[in-house]
Amino acid sequence: MTGVLVTGGTGKTGSALVELLRGNGVPVRVASRHPSAGDPDAVRFDWDDPATHPAALRGVDRVFLVPPVHTVDPMPLVGPFLAEAQRLGVRRTVLLGSAIVLPNAPSALELAAQVRARPGWVVLRASGFMQNFLSPHPVGERIRRHGEIRTAAGDGRVGWIDARDIAAAASALLADPGAEPGDQRDYLLTGPKALSYRDAAAIITAGTGRPVRVVPIGTGEQAAHYRAAGMPAEFAADLAAVEDCIKAGREDQVSTTVLDLTGRPPRTFAEFVQDHASEWAHAGSSEC
Repeated sequence: MTGVLVTGGTGKTGSALVELLRGNGVPVRVASRHPSAGDPDAVRFDWDDPATHPAALRGVDRVFLVPPVHTVDPMPLVGPFLAEAQRLGVRRTVLLGSAIVLPNAPSALELAAQVRARPGWVVLRASGFMQNFLSPHPVGERIRRHGEIRTAAGDGRVGWIDARDIAAAASALLADPGAEPGDQRDYLLTGPKALSYRDAAAIITAGTGRPVRVVPIGTGEQAAHYRAAGMPAEFAADLAAVEDCIKAGREDQVSTTVLDLTGRPPRTFAEFVQDHASEWAHAGSSEC
């Protein structure tokens, strides 16, 4: 087939992208570790099982690439996949990268550089996901259960973006097999406004009636929270250290890329809250 392989096809961004592409009549292969038995276009794909990679790639000419999560070194798994994609004639790969780079993860930068080096392949550098404020993400789970956000980021701001807008930008680059992205190989994706955690808490409170407070903590304590949520220790430490970068203002970025690619502005955080208000509606346990 000619069409798009969507890795992470059942995730936050991947599932939205699959819906958009199918709505535009684009053939899609939905790749995930647990493919739906009821979807004829679903295929098993596991980064830790390279034997699943060639079958997922065979016959497609475009790929939406979601790297392995919870790792600081994706290249040992993704590098061979990229080589196989090129060997099988994939003409365009859109990598879901991050505008927020983990402090000790040069492998992620190497991955982005390898994608940009291939003609027609591009990187989406997405800012922090608004969906992080929803369960099961540790931040969202803390809000749901305890009505609080624990952070070491102080008043630092992030250009939070809705995963649906990331999907829309990716769809614009993947839907038309004949369209060329031009010379641009790297796109910064953000929401329309940079917000601190205090700003986000105030918007959730106003939009849901559920009081949400911000509790300042240190990065060490944040890393411990992430480990307790099941993240590997090295990844948890690096993810917590990102909050020092936020606090220092290094993630206070806003771009017009979503509007430029899709023709409509990205969703505001208030719109996101309105869409998901019921998910914060009920207070959970007050235990620590």
